[in-house]
Amino acid sequence: MPVPTGRRERKKAATRQKIADAALRLFLDRGYDAVGIRDVAAEADVAVTTLFSHFASKEALVFEQDADFEQRLTQAVTGRAAHEPLIPALRHEIHALVRHCTADGAAPIRRMIEETPALRKYEESMRLRHAETLAAAIAADLGLPPATTACRTIARFAIDAYTLAREATDPQAAVDEIFRMIEAAWEAAAPSRLA
Repeated sequence: MPVPTGRRERKKAATRQKIADAALRLFLDRGYDAVGIRDVAAEADVAVTTLFSHFASKEALVFEQDADFEQRLTQAVTGRAAHEPLIPALRHEIHALVRHCTADGAAPIRRMIEETPALRKYEESMRLRHAETLAAAIAADLGLPPATTACRTIARFAIDAYTLAREATDPQAAVDEIFRMIEAAWEAAAPSRLA
């Protein structure tokens, strides 16, 4: 996510981060279901309305980097060099995201998500939204309609690659294995003008 440049933007970003950190601390300490929005607001020393101006729901507090994740995926497509192929650019970004989510300290958060039905449901809807956004970016980059099946399929595969690799014994090797299949599918399905 870009670093806020103005004083007001920096202050908003700091407040948002303070709320997210307080929420995560409470959720990991007491359990997600045992913590209410008012608890998080009190811990962060903000009003409930301030909390909701930064986060749309309790679930969003756990996935506070959601917008950054989506932006990074889109940027992998739209920000790549003119000569850089699509699939390797996506693979590179998924590698980086998997490294982030499998780093030391991420296991307790992952466990909390897996053990909480509301968080699993929220994560699934988030993945579907990311896939649609990524598909639209791919289609726009290639000058195609947003609903192009090949673009939507590759986007879903890329998002699923992130999820599957994150759960693998060797996440980085899993990303490479999955993306070999994605690249083969893209080359088989996409007309030559798209590859």
